[in-house]
Amino acid sequence: MKQPKNNKVEQFWHMLGPGLTTGAADDDPAGIATYSQAGASFGFGFLWTALFTFPFMAIVQEMCARIGLVTGRGLASAIRVHYSKSILYICAFLLFVANTFNLGADLGIMAKAIQLVIHSNFTLTLIFIAFLSLVLQIFTSYQSYAKVLKWLSLILFSYVITAFFVHIAWRDVWHDLVLPKISFNKQALVFLMAILGTTISPYLFFWQTSQEIEEEILEGQKSIRQRQITPSAQVKKMRWDVWGGMFLSNLVMFFIIVVSAATFYQYGISDIKDAAQAALALKPLGGEWAYLLFTLGIIGTGMLAVPILAGSSSYAISESFGWHEGLYRKYRKAQAFYGIIILSMFVGLVMNFLHLDAIKMLIYSSVLNGLIAPVILVVIVLLSSNSKIMKEWTNHPLVTFLGWLITIIMTIGSFLTIWFLVRG
Repeated sequence: MKQPKNNKVEQFWHMLGPGLTTGAADDDPAGIATYSQAGASFGFGFLWTALFTFPFMAIVQEMCARIGLVTGRGLASAIRVHYSKSILYICAFLLFVANTFNLGADLGIMAKAIQLVIHSNFTLTLIFIAFLSLVLQIFTSYQSYAKVLKWLSLILFSYVITAFFVHIAWRDVWHDLVLPKISFNKQALVFLMAILGTTISPYLFFWQTSQEIEEEILEGQKSIRQRQITPSAQVKKMRWDVWGGMFLSNLVMFFIIVVSAATFYQYGISDIKDAAQAALALKPLGGEWAYLLFTLGIIGTGMLAVPILAGSSSYAISESFGWHEGLYRKYRKAQAFYGIIILSMFVGLVMNFLHLDAIKMLIYSSVLNGLIAPVILVVIVLLSSNSKIMKEWTNHPLVTFLGWLITIIMTIGSFLTIWFLVRG
């Protein structure tokens, strides 16, 4: 006889879905490298960004999820129906460029992290990771694949646990969190844009929206008309999922900066070449467990983020041109969709043989995301605040205000970053 599900933790776990995996994917090796370098270079100086980005990140992802639930379409498809196709093509192209750059960097860092654990050949490890990711996306059912992503998200707690294996001056942590020392020089601005770009990332916008559609199709709502029926209970569940996922993402960001500041910064290690080197440098400073947990976190989050990077590009391009798309479809029913995923993975793989500096690839891919995001954010805010499209689920005025605020902040930051990089 089955026992009734009265465990609140278990109920909450079952409620989580696209929001959790999207938030977890945000802490990919690119994010880990960016946060580690920020902690190593500025100590606890950038901890305030974890508090700053959380509400903005959650609000943006909630708008994306709501657009999917109400319109019954992915983000690119909704843009194609309601706005100029030229805007859509620009967004899709920029997304593909940024994602492929990010994906290539993530693959390289994962391969190096695996080498730290099993001393494998770099090239073979790199190819194996890419192949495994493609197999999971192409030949696994969406229901099974979604469960894999959901459980992989738990690897993020390795960074929370790591903090308990290193010496941390928590009094300084809370002081710098509440009263941050903010610098406005070129290096600090570039890192700020990198942090914004890796937390409020364009690929998350498209992935979040499309995964809401995938979940509805899994529940039998296969037509757009069926999916446009949006019960309040569904929206409430989505909001818990999104805010919970974004909270986890920013919590992990906080702990990575804390651990990096308490170890690398304190011992004068400010130039981290890649995330694998960061894990290795942590070994004598934090001990065997801290090193192992940090390394496993890189591998686990990479396995979560790489398919999401490739998948979000494919959703955006396929929806832009009206091709059959969706991980719920078999390969023969959506060859163009899966073809883009394969192309993204192949280009990302090749990038690792061009001898590019890994940490610079990661950080500048984050900066690139920060430059692209404002373009897509404008469309998201316009869509979600349009009563003719969203009906009773249009933005609350405060949400619209905050949406425009983060768009303006990232736009100003983008222009300043370009100015500094050109001059420098």
